[in-house]
Amino acid sequence: MPTPSDATPRTWFITGASRGLGRAFVDAALDRGDRVVAAARTVTPDDVDARHGDRLLALPLDVTDRAAVFAAVATAVERFGRLDVVVNNAGTLSMGMIEEYTEAEARAQFEVNVFGALWVSQAVLPHLRAQRSGHIVQVSSIAALAGFPSTGMYSASKFALEGMSEALAMEAAAFDIKVSIVQPGGYWTDLYTSMTTTTPVEAYAPLRAELERQWAAGSVDSEPRLAAEALLQLVDSDDPPLRLLLGSMVYDLAFDISRRRMDTWAGWERVSRAAEQAVAAPAGT
Repeated sequence: MPTPSDATPRTWFITGASRGLGRAFVDAALDRGDRVVAAARTVTPDDVDARHGDRLLALPLDVTDRAAVFAAVATAVERFGRLDVVVNNAGTLSMGMIEEYTEAEARAQFEVNVFGALWVSQAVLPHLRAQRSGHIVQVSSIAALAGFPSTGMYSASKFALEGMSEALAMEAAAFDIKVSIVQPGGYWTDLYTSMTTTTPVEAYAPLRAELERQWAAGSVDSEPRLAAEALLQLVDSDDPPLRLLLGSMVYDLAFDISRRRMDTWAGWERVSRAAEQAVAAPAGT
């Protein structure tokens, strides 16, 4: 879906850009004639710059390093003069039962998925506010719809990302900056091959075996280019949604989870309402 011929090319800043969804986003933006800052730990400028001339800037970047993030954004603005679309795509997956996590493993999950996105958002906001435009896209996950066995810490990081992003959307709207949360289902990336795992506790072996049977029977994965095509439609919209589900499986799951939550709330309505009764402020407060 190319940019209309009379449109001014946009400048993208994409993290996690060297592979998977990030690489698909980079390719889609370049194919339509836009300019891209591709930031990733493993990106090599010599490998990619020559193929796209001055429309592509490859920046090695560890998003957990706040100072490095601010420096990378400054370099991007110096090179292209502005930023139009910022995609916080960098993320890691850690799998394990909640009981199994060490402190270091739990913190590491949040360093990239939450704090990395926070640092990038903070770094780009002064530039987007100054130009009073821009679109920040936070790449979340199906795991943000609910917590699931063995992906609890990953879900926790994506829940945190979405809570932060909801607030950011309301704060940034005052400056005509858009924020969208993308919730993808399964795609053929290296997320699962590069994931980390906890040291198993034997008591969870039966649950692990059952999960493996479920995943083998119900896994649905798609080509990353389909996610990239959806992303282009999102950023092209004059009225983009706060959330966008990607994939039929995640779409159906979102509605199923929402209905079950509403049923539970309705079933406990009497208890919920009885827990609130306005009274005058206690003396001395």
